[in-house]
Parts: sequence; structure tokens; C-alpha cells
Amino acid sequence: MSASSPYARQLAAIPVRRREAEVLGGTTAYWEYGPEDAATTILAVHGFRGEHHGLEPIVAQLPDVRFLSPDLPGFGESAPLPGRTHDLDAYVDWLTAFAAAVAPGAVVLGHSFGSIVASAGVARGLPTPRLVLVNPIGAPALSGPRGVFTRLAVFYYWAGAKLPAGLGEALLRNRLIVRVMSLAMVKTKDAALRRFVHDQHDTYFSRFADRDVLHDAFVTSVSHDVRESAARIRQPTLLIAAQRDDITPIEKERELATLFAEAELVEIPEVGHLIHYETPQAAAEAIRRFLAPTP
Repeated sequence: MSASSPYARQLAAIPVRRREAEVLGGTTAYWEYGPEDAATTILAVHGFRGEHHGLEPIVAQLPDVRFLSPDLPGFGESAPLPGRTHDLDAYVDWLTAFAAAVAPGAVVLGHSFGSIVASAGVARGLPTPRLVLVNPIGAPALSGPRGVFTRLAVFYYWAGAKLPAGLGEALLRNRLIVRVMSLAMVKTKDAALRRFVHDQHDTYFSRFADRDVLHDAFVTSVSHDVRESAARIRQPTLLIAAQRDDITPIEKERELATLFAEAELVEIPEVGHLIHYETPQAAAEAIRRFLAPTP
């Protein structure tokens, strides 16, 4: 039985339409939320092993904004990119092509791994008036406060890629290991919210196309960070960071903010790498202020 979402009532009041687009030879599934004639459109890029559902709690807080939320290639309902290694170049090429076809001129938002892809895309010329990064990866993942845990993850994804196909797939989709990942990230003490977070990971964390795509994406996630792109981004940028993030410490997020030409850092206390699940209200409030017209 699925855990009930604390954001279900808000989300139910927002129109949603499933769509598809052919991008770089593969079919990208995406969801359009909110009014079609909204003044603001946000193109939302989800994190590693996730898919579009993960950002719905933030969508639920901004009913007057139009969101376009694709599943990354090889995750959720989107097909892998044919003939491509799913590295950073591939994801940037995909995001740039998708934005041009479906969301020209949209504000770009990236969460976690999506922050790496979004910032690299904007740094390489993806047109957008503003950039929003939630839980940005602001330092190498292997050097974070849980660097040992990350090194275990490196071995886990390596083993999943090297074992015989059946064993490798079973390892990578193992529900107990997914639960350990979820427990490592969740910070809230609210029992109902914790059940919801774990249910989200149980339901959506294993919806990847195959182990090769997953391994490529993981290697990309730990080989790059937003610092590589920050200095080349001229657009106003909002960083929404967690003070208890175990992947990028808040001190590193503060350093990251200084690398942009124009950046605002909003720090959310008592939350870790799951701002989108645990404190979407605070994130949405920061986004609304950031996107408000300048008097």
C-alpha cells in the first residue's frame, strides 16, 4: 500500500498533461503542469535515479507557474539516447535540444544531479532568463561528509555493471539497498513524511532502462559538479541549499555562490539532500521571490 502524499490535495488542483517529444533520436516523456498561459514557465530537471514525480511537491506549491518536467533519458518513461554514452555531454545535448523544441525561453531548474546538467547546459549556451539550482552539487561527491558512503556507492554501481546481467540488475534494483539509500538522506522526524519519502524511493528509484544507463549516469554524477560551470553563467542564479546536506556541505554551497556572476543563496535549516520532499514550501517561496518582477 502506497504512503499518502502530504502534497496530494494541492497537486490534485493543478492541471497536468503527459506529453512526448522526439529528442536526439529517442522519445522523451514529459509532464506539463499548471496553466498553459502562465506568465512563467519552468523547465525542471530531476536528480539521479529519480524521475519527474520527485519534483511534484515543489510544483504543488506553485499552482500559477507552468512546469515542464521531463524524465531524463533512460529513466522513468523516457527512452535512452540511441548510440550515446549517457555522460554529461549527452545530457547537455539532450537538455539543450529538448528546451529548444518544447520550452524555449523557460527558466531552467535543476535538482541534485539535475543541477550539474542544468548548469552545464546554461554555461554552454542554453538560453534561459534565470537559473534555479536545488540541492546543487557544489563540490566533488567523493569529498563530501559521507565520502566513505559514496565510495561504497562507486563499488555498488561498478558491481552492478560487471556482474552477469541478471545478478547485476537484481543488485541495482534491490529494495533493501534502495531503502538504505533513502534512510541515508532523509532528515525529517515526521513519521508520515518519512513514510512518503521512502515510498517515493521504493516506487521510482528503480525505474531506469538498464544497468548501463544507470552506471553511466552515476559516473557522471560523481565526476562533475556545478563549480565547473558557475563562472561561465551570466544569468541570475538562485541556489537553494540545505544546511544538513551530506552530499555537499553548506560551507561548500556558500563558496559555490561566490563563483557565479550573479547568485543568491537561500539556506534551509534542518533538512538534507531532500529539499524537494521535506521542505518544498520553503523552496517554492524562494523561487517565487526570485522570479518576481523587479519593481
